[in-house]
Amino acid sequence: MDRRTLLKLGLLLGCALPLARMPLTQAATGTAPDNAGQPFSHDWLRQHARALAAKPYQSRQAGLPAALNNLSWDDYQSIRFRPDHALWRGNGSPFRAQFFHLGLYFRKPVQFFEVRDGVAQPIPYRADHFEHGDGIRTDDLPEDLGYAGFRIHGHQDFRRDLVAFLGASYFRAVGESRQYGLSARGLAIDTGLPREEEFPDFTAFWLETPAAGATDVVVHALLDSPSITGAYRLRLRPGKNMVMDISASLYPRQAIERIGIAPLTSMYQTGENDRRKANDWRPEIHDSDGLALWTGAGERLWRPLVNPRTLRVSHFRDDNPRGFGLMQRDREFSHYQDDGVFYERRPSLWVEPRQGWGSGDVVLVEIPTDDETFDNIVAFWHPHQPLKPGNEHRLDYRLTWGEHHPHPAPELATTRATRTGIGGVVGQPRRYFSRRFAVDFSGGQLAMLANNTNVEAIVSASRGRVELVSARPLHALNGYRAMFDLVPDDTAEPVELRLFLRLGAQALTETWLYQYSPPPLTERTF
Repeated sequence: MDRRTLLKLGLLLGCALPLARMPLTQAATGTAPDNAGQPFSHDWLRQHARALAAKPYQSRQAGLPAALNNLSWDDYQSIRFRPDHALWRGNGSPFRAQFFHLGLYFRKPVQFFEVRDGVAQPIPYRADHFEHGDGIRTDDLPEDLGYAGFRIHGHQDFRRDLVAFLGASYFRAVGESRQYGLSARGLAIDTGLPREEEFPDFTAFWLETPAAGATDVVVHALLDSPSITGAYRLRLRPGKNMVMDISASLYPRQAIERIGIAPLTSMYQTGENDRRKANDWRPEIHDSDGLALWTGAGERLWRPLVNPRTLRVSHFRDDNPRGFGLMQRDREFSHYQDDGVFYERRPSLWVEPRQGWGSGDVVLVEIPTDDETFDNIVAFWHPHQPLKPGNEHRLDYRLTWGEHHPHPAPELATTRATRTGIGGVVGQPRRYFSRRFAVDFSGGQLAMLANNTNVEAIVSASRGRVELVSARPLHALNGYRAMFDLVPDDTAEPVELRLFLRLGAQALTETWLYQYSPPPLTERTF
C-alpha cells in the first residue's frame, strides 16, 4: 500500500461535526477466539495474542455481499447506526457505543464482545440496527456479516463522538472542542522505508460495560499482522483533554526493520513557514503545525512541519524520552479562514511513556501532498533495541488529545510562528543567495523583559553560513522575534538549523529546529 495515496475517509459522525477523515486502509485481520460466555481478562488476551504469534498469519480478507460490494461514497454515508440500539443505552451508563457498517473501503469484519462482570459475550451483527439507504436490500445481507468499527459517545452530548476506531488499527479522539483531527494507531511497521508499509489491524475488541456514574471506559483489542500480534488495553477518560492510558503487549512473528511505537498520523499542506502549495484561497491548511519533543535530558524542542518536495524522514535520537507529540498550536481562525472544517479547533496529541523506553529515535516522516484529504505526516518512537520474535515486549504509555498541553513548561517561551523568505538587507543590492528565517516566541518570561534587555538569538547550522542574526521585542505577541539569514554552501544537501533565545546563561525559550533544503545552484536567484 502506498501511503501517499491513502484517502482520508469521512466517518459518519454527529451532524454537529464536519466530516472527519480516516486513511484508506484495509480492515482487521486475524482470528478472534470463540469465548462467548467465558471469563475474560487482559492476561487471557495476552496469552491468546502470544499463541496467535506462534502460528502463520492468516488474512481475513473476504468478499463482501453483492449489496455492499460496489457502494458509492453517498451510498455508504447513507448507512447509519440507529442510536436507539446503542450499546449500554438504558443501563444508566454515561457512555454509549455505536458500530460502523462494512462496505466501501472497509471490507474485513471486526469481531466485538461485551465484557460484563468479567464474562465476555459476543455482540452479533444486526442489520435492523442500521438505517440503510435506497438500493441496499437488508434481506441480501448475511446474519453473521459483522461490523467494521465502533465509536463511543458520552452523556455530555450523545449525538457527537468522543472516540472512533475504524480501519486497520487507526483511532481518533476529541478534547473539549469536540473536533476530530489527527489519528493514532496501534502500531506502525516499516513507515518511510522504500517499500510497502505494513498496516497491522485491530481484529477484535472487548468492550467493558461501564457502570452507572463511571468516568472512564476500558477497551481491549487484539492486533494482528504478518509480522506481529499484540494485546492492547485502553482506558479512555474524556474531559477537557481526552486521556488514554494504553498497555500493549507485543509478540513479533519475525524480525521487523522499523517498528513504530505509539504512531501518530496527521496532515500538513500549507502553513506560515511553507507556502509551496499556496494555491488555495485559505492562508493555512493543516491538522498539526509542529512536532514537539521533551527529551530525557529535559530539553524542550519544536520542529515546524513542512510539505516537502520529496519524502523526508528525520530521526531525533533520545534516551528515555519524556514525551513527544504532533501539535496544533495555531488557534486563530483568521489564520485558516475555514468555516467548514475549523482547523483552528483540531486537537493536539501528546505521547507520554509510562516507563523508561530506553534508547531510540522519535521518527518524523513528511510526505509530499497536493491535497488536504491525504494524511502525509507520521511521528512515532523507534527503539534501538529490536523486538525479538518469540519474546513478549510490554509497553505502557499515555495519549492526551486536546488543545491543552498536559505538561507545559511555564518558564520557557514557545514558538508561535515560523516564516521564511529571501534573505539580504532591504534597499541594498543582493550579491549572493540567502534565505531569511523569522521565528516568533511568546510566553515564559519574555513579556516581563525591558526593551533594552540584552536578549541573544543563539543560532547554529549544520552547513553553510549564518548571518544578520537579531532578536527584538515583538509587542503584538508580548514576545520576541528572532531573525537570521542562512547562506547555504554549494550543495543541495539539507541544512539542520537550531535556534533559541538566551539572557546571559539562562535559556528563555524552547529550542526551535528546522530542516531547510536549499535549491540547486541553477535555481538560486537573488
